[in-house]
Amino acid sequence: MTITRFNTEVASAEEELALSRRIEDLLVERNLRGMKQVQPALEPGYCLRAAKVLRDCRGTILIGTGFPVVDTFETDGPVGALALYHSLEALGAEPIIVCGAPISRALAAKYRVHEIRVGDHDERELEAKLALGYFQPEAIISIERPGMASDGGYYNMRGESISERTACFDTFLLDSDCPTIAIGDGGNEIGMGNVSEALRALDIVPAATGCDELIVADVSNWGAYGIIAFLSRWSGVDLLAMIKPVQILQYLSALGSVDGVTRVNELTEDGLVVDEGEALLLQLRRVSGFEPPVDADS
Repeated sequence: MTITRFNTEVASAEEELALSRRIEDLLVERNLRGMKQVQPALEPGYCLRAAKVLRDCRGTILIGTGFPVVDTFETDGPVGALALYHSLEALGAEPIIVCGAPISRALAAKYRVHEIRVGDHDERELEAKLALGYFQPEAIISIERPGMASDGGYYNMRGESISERTACFDTFLLDSDCPTIAIGDGGNEIGMGNVSEALRALDIVPAATGCDELIVADVSNWGAYGIIAFLSRWSGVDLLAMIKPVQILQYLSALGSVDGVTRVNELTEDGLVVDEGEALLLQLRRVSGFEPPVDADS
């Protein structure tokens, strides 16, 4: 793959924080599931701080994803995970997707995958300990991965228990010595323990597992794009332009994915047409300096 490098302007700390705040606002602009109300509970600059964790990583990065829907998996999460996988790989790191069946077996033909399995508490702890010891990750990221609630169970946005189908990724973040990042869009995902008080107003069973840096977004896939925007600027490579949501969705659809809201095998993310994600990517490219801003008079 040929990589074109751009001469992106070196920004001051204040400018980078301002850019992060702009990106963070774009990610919750539609406010589909209340994340705009949750956002004030986070210290501004979380996209910037998360990206800094990954900027100099050249070793293993674990990316957990895959939200169970009936007997398959939803499109939100894997799209962002694969986009981040390709971006990190292009920058010299070795990402590994961590997920449970059936998505683990679906992706294994094309990607580096570590499968996690459903088990009791002791098995979860051992599974994470063995994997962390083997991979020695430099960072761990969770994108739209179910988070354990205070009662130890897992729940979808409807409040239905999905514990019997959910392999535990929480222990990877809780037991690791490396920085941890989580992305969520509804409050029932890993990382949302960071904003537990702000979630009280939402009609959900919230997740209790926290992380070092939490990113909230209208669609979790888009939170990954917020990180990639900074990786693009620092590397001078327009990694955002390399993300092709339609192609990723087509790939996942062929593997049996469904939209998490409609539960239909279609090329959508949380009920939104793919054009919505593509429009956000264009906005992020513009604010990151890879595309000229829209002329208000044109």
